[in-house]
Amino acid sequence: MKKRAVKKAVIPAAGLGTRFLPATKAIPKEMLPIVDIPTVQYIVKEAVDSGIEEILIITNSNKHCMENHFDRAYELENRLMESQKEEEYHMVCDIANMANIYYVRQKEPKGLGHAILCAKSFIGEEPFAVLVGDDVVENRDGKPALKQLIEAYDEVQASIVGVQTVSDEDVSKYGIVEPARQPAGRRVKLSSMVEKPKKEEAPSNLAVLGRYVLTPEIFDYLETQTPGAGGEIQLTDSIKSLMISQAVYAYDFEGIRYDVGDKFGFIKATVEYALEREELREKLQTYLKDLVTTFGQPEA
Repeated sequence: MKKRAVKKAVIPAAGLGTRFLPATKAIPKEMLPIVDIPTVQYIVKEAVDSGIEEILIITNSNKHCMENHFDRAYELENRLMESQKEEEYHMVCDIANMANIYYVRQKEPKGLGHAILCAKSFIGEEPFAVLVGDDVVENRDGKPALKQLIEAYDEVQASIVGVQTVSDEDVSKYGIVEPARQPAGRRVKLSSMVEKPKKEEAPSNLAVLGRYVLTPEIFDYLETQTPGAGGEIQLTDSIKSLMISQAVYAYDFEGIRYDVGDKFGFIKATVEYALEREELREKLQTYLKDLVTTFGQPEA
């Protein structure tokens, strides 16, 4: 079997971001900044650092500013050069040169599976990666999460679902995979997947967390998939169907995952990323200590 390299990625970003209203009334949730970098830029950087060469972002009609962010901004660049702000100039130019980025609109909000189906012409007959924008993963001392999945794909030439272990109380929030055997390492073959099961019905504690490497055969199932939960085309349902004809694996990737589609997860990511910044760390640490002293005392 000829090995096929993963060089394309799809980033679904067509959601309305209702959990962050009113901010997302005019600003895409993917453009909300973690400190001073939009969430979607972290996702694109992970893809690029994982060896991806071409990226398709699935958008909707209200997300022009996301396209503008990754484009050249000549007026801004000229102003920065005239003001001798060379560091800012190069930073702005580097964003436009991160990757070859393309866009297609999901004309109707029919779910994640339908959003992936919008990428069929772009992907063709190649394996591809999917990075869901609600999940930012930081692996500061190791490989990006997506690169770990791509390397797992290279070994088995089969679809890989990125997972991490969650508590019993949290399994009902996620898609949960069912291993075909007891995991002996980070990669395990799957027999099924369950979307948001009850705690007592969950087949494992391995939750799907927004990173996939998929073979192009997934499109055959997405095209014929009947609507599932919420009346939407669910990617999970099509992956389960794919398991009938070919192997699908889960990979328990290393890294800290932030659910930036959740308000507390977004705040957590902002604080922890700010603590990584040398110019902010000391001030923020002092502020947090003072905050704990002020608000951490029990009420009389």
